[in-house]
Amino acid sequence: VQLVESGGGSVQTGGSLRVSCEASGNTVGPMCMGWFRQVPGKEREGVAAIDTDGTTTYADSVKGRFTISTDKSKNTLNLQMNGLKPEDTAKYYCAAGPTCLVRQVQRFWGQGTQVTVS
Repeated sequence: VQLVESGGGSVQTGGSLRVSCEASGNTVGPMCMGWFRQVPGKEREGVAAIDTDGTTTYADSVKGRFTISTDKSKNTLNLQMNGLKPEDTAKYYCAAGPTCLVRQVQRFWGQGTQVTVS
């Protein structure tokens, strides 16, 4: 399974960005798909996830601003980020695993895409 992120970039405070993750290769199977982010010197943290039954989970820091969704026809996971803040600056990673937002058990990772808010 390969996960490839796209859509990162630079935006001003209050702006919006959408990052996407396309899954290819063998099917991911029944796993939770999610987004993590990491800044240098800090642990990778869970941001948002969508489980196999469609249940979504968000970190408190992004609730009400970020929306996670899937496009199964395109094997794509999306993260719409509105009301961006400088503290959202990080490299965003797509991941798939048996448990949502638990970094240690994710089985597949993308290479990451940088989001910078100034």
